[in-house]
Amino acid sequence: MKNVITKELLDNAFSYESYKALVQKLIAENRTTGINQSEANIYFTKLNAERTKRIEKTAVIDEKFRSEVEKIDHPVVFLVIAEAWCGDVAQNLPVISLIAELNPKIELKIILRDENEKVMNAFLTNGARSIPVCVLLDGESFEVLGKWGPRPETAMSLMREYKKIPGISHEEATKNIQLWYANDHCQNIQKEFLEMISRINKPREILI
Repeated sequence: MKNVITKELLDNAFSYESYKALVQKLIAENRTTGINQSEANIYFTKLNAERTKRIEKTAVIDEKFRSEVEKIDHPVVFLVIAEAWCGDVAQNLPVISLIAELNPKIELKIILRDENEKVMNAFLTNGARSIPVCVLLDGESFEVLGKWGPRPETAMSLMREYKKIPGISHEEATKNIQLWYANDHCQNIQKEFLEMISRINKPREILI
């Protein structure tokens, strides 16, 4: 793991603002991130940029959660693996950014999945290269303190159930997941990050 996550990797990673600037540049060029430059991925990149703006304006941080994040007293890095065309990235990355802004000890870094195969392969979800993944790191040793993603567990369970339904398309299942996000109002991701951060705030404990 130490060979995968390095200071050089983090130094070259995007900040949240530089990631958004990249996305806007690619949209203007009718392109997207990643190796798949399909019309569908370009369309979803544009759609996701609007989703991101909406979530930034409407997400509400729970006060109990805010209090726990503010207790972090040592440097922590949130390393997010993302791509601009991914709907789950658009739903969750703005919230992760808002969480990072709650405490100056937290630094948010973003890397692109298709450009960082070794890192992605170190944090697979059930063998799949699902994104986003947020890896919580000690900001000094780069020790892995936790991993979250690619979506809240309730949404992951719903997707597993949709896959069991005969005849339901991936597009329909994805649409239903997006509706779930709209009704959840960013609450489940906060609950899951609260659990990880509460454990980080205890004496040093490796989570994964």
